[in-house]
Amino acid sequence: MRDVVELQFDLTPPTREQMEQLVADLSEEDRHLLLEHGEEAPFCGVFLHERREGFFTCRLCGLPLFKAVAKFESGTGWPSFTAPAADNHLRRVRDTRYRMLRTEIVCARCDAHQGHVFPDGPPPTGERFCINSGSLEFTPKGQPLPDKLGRGGPEGAPAR
Repeated sequence: MRDVVELQFDLTPPTREQMEQLVADLSEEDRHLLLEHGEEAPFCGVFLHERREGFFTCRLCGLPLFKAVAKFESGTGWPSFTAPAADNHLRRVRDTRYRMLRTEIVCARCDAHQGHVFPDGPPPTGERFCINSGSLEFTPKGQPLPDKLGRGGPEGAPAR
């Protein structure tokens, strides 16, 4: 089985109709987090202590964002990762909200807010991707990756 970084994922943004369908399934809190760049409170996210093998995918569109093996305990209260599953699956955005300069991380396909990246992570990257649990879904190893846009292809492939 090939690794997700070897698979080709369609990064074409969802159509207006697809986006409406994806957003319709979200709670008000989820919409705030994913679409309005919200942040969940520390130490309360469902994936903070997730330890199984698999992939963390975008809660909105299903794009694989992080391998479980890249997850580490940062002590910050949010799930933290050393690197994305594929560099082109996340986009970095300058964030000056709250009178500080940070780098926001959004899904490269649907622009859903994921969290922020900081330059204080462990080797090998030295980066800490600090992600909201509510921005993610988890696919355990051996289960098919989500295909929320109905495009087929690698999303239906089992997670490694």
